[in-house]
Amino acid sequence: MAACGGSDGTSPATTAAGSASAPGTPVTGGTLTYLDSAAHTNLYPPSGGFYPNGGILNQITDKLTYQNPETLEIEPWIAESWTVNDDLTQYTFVIRPGVTFSDGTALDAQAVADNYDTFGLGNPDLKQPVSEVFNNYDHSEVQDASTVTFFFKKPSPGFLQGTATIGAGLVSAATLARPYEELGSATNIIGSGPFTVTGETLGKQIDLKVREDYNWAPPSAAHQGRAYLDGITLIVAAEDSVRIGSLLAGQADAIRQVEAYDEPQITGAGLALLRASTRGVNDSIAIRPDNPLVADLRVRQALLKATDSAEVVSTLLSDNYPQATSVLAKDAPGYVDLADKLTFDPDGAKALLDEAGWVPGADGIRVKDGKPLVLSIYHTYVQPQNKQVLQLVSEQWAKVGVKLEVLPGDAGSVAADNLDPAKTPLLVAMVGRADPDVIKSGFYPKNRDWLLQVGGSSTLVQSYTDTELNGLLEAQTAEVDPAKRLEIIGDIQNHVLDQALLIPIFEEPQIFAAGTYVNGLEFEAVGRPSFYDTWLSER
Repeated sequence: MAACGGSDGTSPATTAAGSASAPGTPVTGGTLTYLDSAAHTNLYPPSGGFYPNGGILNQITDKLTYQNPETLEIEPWIAESWTVNDDLTQYTFVIRPGVTFSDGTALDAQAVADNYDTFGLGNPDLKQPVSEVFNNYDHSEVQDASTVTFFFKKPSPGFLQGTATIGAGLVSAATLARPYEELGSATNIIGSGPFTVTGETLGKQIDLKVREDYNWAPPSAAHQGRAYLDGITLIVAAEDSVRIGSLLAGQADAIRQVEAYDEPQITGAGLALLRASTRGVNDSIAIRPDNPLVADLRVRQALLKATDSAEVVSTLLSDNYPQATSVLAKDAPGYVDLADKLTFDPDGAKALLDEAGWVPGADGIRVKDGKPLVLSIYHTYVQPQNKQVLQLVSEQWAKVGVKLEVLPGDAGSVAADNLDPAKTPLLVAMVGRADPDVIKSGFYPKNRDWLLQVGGSSTLVQSYTDTELNGLLEAQTAEVDPAKRLEIIGDIQNHVLDQALLIPIFEEPQIFAAGTYVNGLEFEAVGRPSFYDTWLSER
């Protein structure tokens, strides 16, 4: 990742890993005011994939291992060491001594086992779901107070990286004992991280306080001991102008989700603009073939050809958002350049629609068997300028005779409708993780199930299933040979585009901005902020 400007020698500047530099001698003290664009939803660690959730969990929980954001290598953290058997079905970890949760209980081998049994198997009684980062999990066995072994039904090559993800944040027994719905309150999350939650106004503000006795940061961290900050005040500010205005006025110290049109204000004011990659599936439109309007491969291929992602990037975004050249981002493990399958070709789109029997109607919208080719999609506030992106795609599709309705909606109706392929033939899709398993998270029926398949997340699907795709997804999660595993990841990307199941548009990073006096602001491997090494110099 490249620096995005704004560094004046005292302000944070991105490095190749997207972390902030920290010139000068760190000082202890002060409270950082951090503005996020959205409130968290639920802080059950496997729900940490939603960025506002992960941004909190990354301050209050630790992970078994640490993924170096520069090298992507897995390093020790709460686990001092580990061994893995040859067929990747058994992983044994030695737990660092002296680590405690903020309620005083020990983070020992039993605590790790209890966490992972919950994340790997789920807890139906408490409605806690299975984590999408744990594949083929079977059970744990505690060897002694500091040693735990995890067993898998089949090889699980992605497990070690999974132990470093937000979704594997370790929490106390008291937190694991709470029903899923109670984990929506941050005050109920007891972790071993460098900060603890001291107060919360649900949906508006969370107050974090430093743990004075914290002394178990990853060995490769810039420092050991307590975090430099005394605390963090996290405020939800949905309006872009409020976040930007607060930062420019000095009322906020750091903000997340700087839209492309606001970047010049940040750099023009000499503030730091920070880009952190998410290393996963690109910002895309997923297509649900169970909907009869898009069941024909030729129609899906036509939508792919009718989408001009270069125009989206040049019109609405900035250099921080590269045009997608595959299903995965360029820095995602297993990326294959498939740009030749994403060529903008409106004439080709029209020919395919003609061939499929969709003919232009009097109003320009194509018609077949008396039905217009009208598709709909809900825009989301989570992805960058998503409404504007979809509206531009709508204009592009209109030129080949397809009407795309971009819908607003409250969270409840959107969640319900997105499970019905008859109502929602299209879905905004994106997921980050620095491991090949990320591609399974999006498409597999028992994970996010973007395509909506039989046996997946919805009971409303009539018949659609993709056995070839599912077989490839399962095969890569159990492939012991790293090279063969990446070959399968390439096969998956080719299959998804050949079947026109996804329209990748752009690579989606996380964009932050901070004051010139904010030092040591870092990011984990897929862009969640880490304030452990952050310190404030004089303004």
